[in-house]
Amino acid sequence: GGGRASARETAARVAAGSVAAQVLQHHTAIDTIAWVEQIHGIKADISPENVTRDQVEANIVRCPDQRVAVEMVAHIEHIRSAGDSVGGIIRCHSVNVPAGLGEPVFDKLEADLAKAMLSIPATKGFQVGSGFDAVSMTGSQHNDIFDTNTETGQIETKSNLSGGIQGGISNGMPIDFSVVFKPTSTIFKRQQTVTPEGQSVELTLKGRHDPCVLPRAVPIIEAMTNLVLVDHWLRQRAIRGI
Repeated sequence: GGGRASARETAARVAAGSVAAQVLQHHTAIDTIAWVEQIHGIKADISPENVTRDQVEANIVRCPDQRVAVEMVAHIEHIRSAGDSVGGIIRCHSVNVPAGLGEPVFDKLEADLAKAMLSIPATKGFQVGSGFDAVSMTGSQHNDIFDTNTETGQIETKSNLSGGIQGGISNGMPIDFSVVFKPTSTIFKRQQTVTPEGQSVELTLKGRHDPCVLPRAVPIIEAMTNLVLVDHWLRQRAIRGI
């Protein structure tokens, strides 16, 4: 890639996200972790609450399911040898997010998260909570019912299909969302294109290009999440006069 289309520009985001993470860690209990959930047709089936950073960093594809990670690596190597590329899904989970972050109209928390995620190069989709699966449910099936936790005495929801955000505002449950990354367009297979004058020509690319960008996008997702959360956390403090 080159210029504004290059993922190199995300280095500054990760640096800023690191500062945001430290602010949140110092003042709150908010903790965010992201991981590769799917590459091409290979998908890990793991509960978000069971994912640890050690699991994510235990392999080069940053998938917490070590068995599936082996399959992912082999598949990426196969795609690389064919001169092609693949995309996938990164999932992100933020715990201990206080209720009340976000605004009900223009600055909804999920809207700001979506904007942040879709500003990352190669992203093509964003879903929070049940996402597109919600279309196959009824309201009674999808509603997150509030209840009192008998162990902590805290009010929380029995399910988390809303992904921790209701009406644009965090409800105190874990924020859970996924980001879709496309297969990178820069591949080594010969492709047909046209010149600026409209003449047919064969395109052959050179240089170093990744067959799958997802593993390197994990820290970018975490950084952008922390930047959004720290913004809304600071806004809430200002509103409350803290």
